[in-house]
Amino acid sequence: MKLHQLRYIREVARQRLNVSTAAEALHTSQPGVSKQIQLLEEELNLQIFQRNGKRLVGVTEPGAAILQMAERVLHEMENIKRVGEEFSHEDTGNLVIAATHTQARYRLPAAVKAFMEAYPKVHLTIHQGNPTQVAEQVVNGEADIGLATEAISNYRELVTLPCYQWNRCVVLPQGHPLLIDAPLTLEKIARYPVVTYDFSFAGGSMVNRVFAEHGLTLNVALTAIDSDVIKTYVELGLGVGLLAQMAYNPERDRNLEMLDASHLFPPSTTRLGIRRDAYLRGYQYAFISTIAPHLDRAAVDTAFRQ
Repeated sequence: MKLHQLRYIREVARQRLNVSTAAEALHTSQPGVSKQIQLLEEELNLQIFQRNGKRLVGVTEPGAAILQMAERVLHEMENIKRVGEEFSHEDTGNLVIAATHTQARYRLPAAVKAFMEAYPKVHLTIHQGNPTQVAEQVVNGEADIGLATEAISNYRELVTLPCYQWNRCVVLPQGHPLLIDAPLTLEKIARYPVVTYDFSFAGGSMVNRVFAEHGLTLNVALTAIDSDVIKTYVELGLGVGLLAQMAYNPERDRNLEMLDASHLFPPSTTRLGIRRDAYLRGYQYAFISTIAPHLDRAAVDTAFRQ
C-alpha cells in the first residue's frame, strides 16, 4: 500500500467517480490512476469501488471505510509536513480561506491586507461559496479556514469560533417612499417586493421566521448570493433590498439610500471553522487574530481542547 494510491482513491471519490477528472486534478494519466486503484484493491483483496463494466458507479461498504481512513492518513501526513515547515520556514507557506461572498467582499479585505503586509511570504488564496460549500471545503481539506454565518456550526468535524456579529439594513432607490415613512417597521417592509439573500445564506431562514412571528409574509421578488447583485436589482427598481449592513458603502453606493434595520432582527454571528484534527501554523493563528482580535492563540487552543 502506497500513499499515492490513497491520494488516487480519495481524489476519485471527490470527483464523483470520474477517473479522468481525478487524473487531471492529480496531474497524471487516467490509465495510471485506474491501474493503481486496481493494485490497491488486489492487495486488500476487496473492491473499493462498484463497477458497471469499466465504469465506476459507486463505493462499496468496505470502500467507504477505507476512504475515511485514507482521508485521515493523508490529513495527518499534511500535518506532519506542516510541523516541519513551521520550524524550518516559520513565515512561509500557503493559507486557503473559504468564505461566503459577503464575508470575502466586505469583511476580509482589511484583514487580508494587514496579514499580507505582516506575512509577505505566505501565499493566500480565497475561495467563495455558499455556507455549505465553505464548510465542506474545510472538512475535505481544500481550505484551512472557513468563514460563514450559516451551516458551518453544524459540522462535527469542525471547531467553530464566533468571529463577529452583524445585522441588516434596507437599501432603497433614491426617492423611495420608505425614506420619509419613519420609523421603519416589518409591516412597512412587507408592503413592498423585497430583494434579499438566497435563504441558505446570511440568516435568510431567520429573516423569514421574524416576519412569520409577526403574522407577515415576505414578498420576495428576487434572491441572490451576492450583495452587489442585490443592490444592482434594487437600483433597477425591482424591490427594496434587505442585506447585511456591512455591504452598504455610501461612497460606492451613491445611487442608493440606506435605512438601519438592526432594531427589527436579532444579530447574526459569523463563525470561523477549522478542522478538529488540524495542525495550525503560526501564521494561521495570526490570520485568525487579525480577522477576530479576541481569538488569540490561547482562545483558539482552548476551543480545540473542548
